[in-house]
Amino acid sequence: MRIGLAGAGRIGSAHAETLRALPGVAEVVVADADPRRAREAAGRLGVRAAEDVGALFAAGLDALVVAAPTDAHAGLVVRAVEAGMPVFVEKPVAPDLAGTIEVLKAVRGAGVPVQVGFQRRFDPGHVAARDAVASGRLGWVHTVRSCTLDPVPPPDDYIPGSGGLFRDCSVHDFDAVRFVTGRQVTEVTATGANRGSPVFAEAGDVDTGAAVLTLDDGTLALVSATRYNAAGYDVRLEVLGSQGGVVAGLDDGTPLSPAAAGIRPAGPAHTGFLERFADAYAAELAAFALMVADGTASPCPPEESLEALYVAEACGISRRERRTVTIEEVRR
Repeated sequence: MRIGLAGAGRIGSAHAETLRALPGVAEVVVADADPRRAREAAGRLGVRAAEDVGALFAAGLDALVVAAPTDAHAGLVVRAVEAGMPVFVEKPVAPDLAGTIEVLKAVRGAGVPVQVGFQRRFDPGHVAARDAVASGRLGWVHTVRSCTLDPVPPPDDYIPGSGGLFRDCSVHDFDAVRFVTGRQVTEVTATGANRGSPVFAEAGDVDTGAAVLTLDDGTLALVSATRYNAAGYDVRLEVLGSQGGVVAGLDDGTPLSPAAAGIRPAGPAHTGFLERFADAYAAELAAFALMVADGTASPCPPEESLEALYVAEACGISRRERRTVTIEEVRR
């Protein structure tokens, strides 16, 4: 098959490298809003560059991977579906709730599969945690704890248009909680703090956030995130049940130091999401290629993305208004 890739930045280049090595992928064609960047990435990776992103739709490709800037996602997804091209899109599907719903309306019933890039669904630890819950060996689940701790904040000019910490960052945790437990979130209570750069407060955002999610079976999920964790990139999820517990993301690269003297982490800390989730990114694109080749169902359709976004939206309201918010309040 021949796969187009819109976006030749950091994540796009990583995806191109993965795609070109997949069995069954004969060609990868890369395009970017900056043609020079596309040519440079193509030359470096040994793939072909298109003249511009629009050229991808006239190249007779079998599928499209969208790793372009966020504000281009919705238009590219809709255009690909209208062209009959299965599409993989990095989260978010659209910059906001209204835009996401419009995309779903546009693609629903088209018969063209769309996969959203929530890579934690393909992380071996998260998959094993889901299996542990489904098997019943943990007993009934009472608590889930999930965290995303970034080593350094994103660039200042990214913050105002990011959608905020809950939508930009913790939305991965919200999806992971739903994926691992198989449950729906019914209400949230969230808060946040600013102790780092003033750019977050100036944008109406926070650099550190926490949320308590109540699931539809009474399970409590605790989600925390920060832009300041210089020890390294830390993403973990714990599932605690009446008969036992498991943790995903606790390995030699977890940037935690035991409090007891004389004990040290086994290896260097994870530096970022591309390194921490390298296996997961490869697995989700392999699943996408299989979906394109065999016509299997999307492992993460946009409806799943919408549910996680509802949780993020509710958390934003909860933080600003200092109250518990139900998901039904934000559902449209």
